[in-house]
Amino acid sequence: MAIWGKLFGGVAGFAVGGPFGALMGAALGHAADSGTLLETPAGGWNDHWRTRGKPDPTGAAFMATAKFSAAMGRTEQLYAIGLVALSAKMAKIDGPVNRHEIDAFKQCFRFPAENGREVGMLFDRARDRTDDYEMYAREMGRAFENDRAPLEELLRALFIIARSDLAPEAPLDPREAQFLKRVHRHFGLPPGAWDRAESGQSRPDTSEADAYETLGISRDATDEEIHVRWRMLVREYHPDVLSRKNLGPAEMTQAQDRIARINAAWDRLKRDRRI
Repeated sequence: MAIWGKLFGGVAGFAVGGPFGALMGAALGHAADSGTLLETPAGGWNDHWRTRGKPDPTGAAFMATAKFSAAMGRTEQLYAIGLVALSAKMAKIDGPVNRHEIDAFKQCFRFPAENGREVGMLFDRARDRTDDYEMYAREMGRAFENDRAPLEELLRALFIIARSDLAPEAPLDPREAQFLKRVHRHFGLPPGAWDRAESGQSRPDTSEADAYETLGISRDATDEEIHVRWRMLVREYHPDVLSRKNLGPAEMTQAQDRIARINAAWDRLKRDRRI
């Protein structure tokens, strides 16, 4: 049972441009050490992998990981493999991978030196083909449906890789632009996440899920319903209203914190939905 500790245990020290980084080292380390990342499944690749192009052990490993993650409720290894694979395919989509793109990948995703071999091996395998990137994005979108913050971080990194070999203000290659748009759609990210990733902005402190919870409204609510709900809560916690309730200092502080969170939630959803 030591495998589980290695896959999901000591993964500290890996950074993915933010708080979602302590994921890859051990997850990929075991797969590389044991050879399971690239081993041929029973029945051969033709039965296991049905898509255009040559059989792809990296893609098959990813699909197996996706199924395992769904069954076990664990997404660390899925995210680790997916972010490397999509980065490699992003770099290759417009032609041969160049040093600028590799350097951008390394800057976005910093990992311990001892894991360099397996990360490099996975990157090289993943860039062998690019016609399957939507499968990766689709599976990751499903896995992170309830917490899409890591996907927004990854989308931002993909923009950085795409622009790494371009002159300032130069437009993206049409193949890169299409890649990013389809990944954004399969990730299930809102329009505001595209705007932030395209401009290089970090995601807001208030998460998407927290924003809906703070406003007490569902993701399926219309823009107008969200606006009405925000205005109702703002009126309820307006300073003039609170002053008439003779609240104590502690209660007033709590109410002020509540209105700040309400406004932060509205700001997040307003930007996400481009209201």
